[in-house]
Amino acid sequence: MVAGLPLTEAMIAVDLARRQAGAGAGGRMAIEQDHAAILSGVMAGVTTGAPIALQLVNRDHANWKGKAVPAYTTPRPGHADLAAAIKYGYDDIRPALERASARETAARVAVGAVCRAYLKTFGITVEGYVSAIGGHAACLEDMTFSDRIAYARSSDVQCPDPKAAAQMIAAIEQAKAQGETLGGIIEVVVQGVPVGLGSHVAWDRRLDARLAQAVLSVPAIKGIEIGNAFANAAKPGSQAHDVIVLGTSGLERRGNACGGIEGGISNGQPIWLRAAMKPIPTTRKGQDTVDLATGKPCTSCYERSDICPVPRAVVVLEAVVALVMADALMEKLGGDSIAEMTPRFAALRRATLDDTRMSGQPHLFWP
Repeated sequence: MVAGLPLTEAMIAVDLARRQAGAGAGGRMAIEQDHAAILSGVMAGVTTGAPIALQLVNRDHANWKGKAVPAYTTPRPGHADLAAAIKYGYDDIRPALERASARETAARVAVGAVCRAYLKTFGITVEGYVSAIGGHAACLEDMTFSDRIAYARSSDVQCPDPKAAAQMIAAIEQAKAQGETLGGIIEVVVQGVPVGLGSHVAWDRRLDARLAQAVLSVPAIKGIEIGNAFANAAKPGSQAHDVIVLGTSGLERRGNACGGIEGGISNGQPIWLRAAMKPIPTTRKGQDTVDLATGKPCTSCYERSDICPVPRAVVVLEAVVALVMADALMEKLGGDSIAEMTPRFAALRRATLDDTRMSGQPHLFWP
């Protein structure tokens, strides 16, 4: 992180609190009250340019210290349990269970809060909301991105549509009574993005690819869509892209079907993605499995978990997206401090496309 960014523990605490709130949360939220202590890289509330170290204490660890932890030998379908036991030669799958736990996302949310503060300096926001849980989908077509985000923040399930939110809450309660879990769809929008983040010249520099890797690294996320990707797959090419028109302030787009990224590069439109989160595998209702200690068929054991982690996962996806976007912006601007980057960002905003080589027109300004 560059020098000169105002940063306090209270700023990080806002996102950590969001990760612990929402309908469908499990028993662990009564134990953990996450706080990120800043250990280095910040002096008098401002980053110094040195590496930032954040410490989050795991409160539940004290409850197990000095106690014998029972072996866990019944792998849960859908979790890392069995694959990790085979890969690493475990005779107890608890090391896999703990390491693969979404508990690690607390650290990523803390880091994401730092990146969010950096992006906000340049007017870039990263916000998300829930568009579906358990098959109940929100009606969002007539809402702007800003409205979706504002309405979502007042919802226990982070859904902008009150009618759909009520259905989601009822579905979560029903799943709880049945010993089930629910998944859903989360959308993240990055607004204020300038043209030119990412690159088409190398596969690993493409912005959409970097975002996809980050989003899919979050536990239980099994799919990602950027823009209207899946709907576009069924359309002819002339209907699946965002046409370019000359508006009063320069080049403009009609629509955002591509989700703000073309050729691996941000095009100035809001970056918009959807992520599919599966129902988590730890269910009160046991699933068919095999006890690795006895070799006999059995049902999986229940460990404390959420009924539906989708509302809590919104801030997690925001965090990983913010990390990628901050990295891409630093790569584009260069420099070691906010003071050095600020005029460079202003110049990027003012940048013109010299179109004379293509059409003879003098200069077309990006909106």
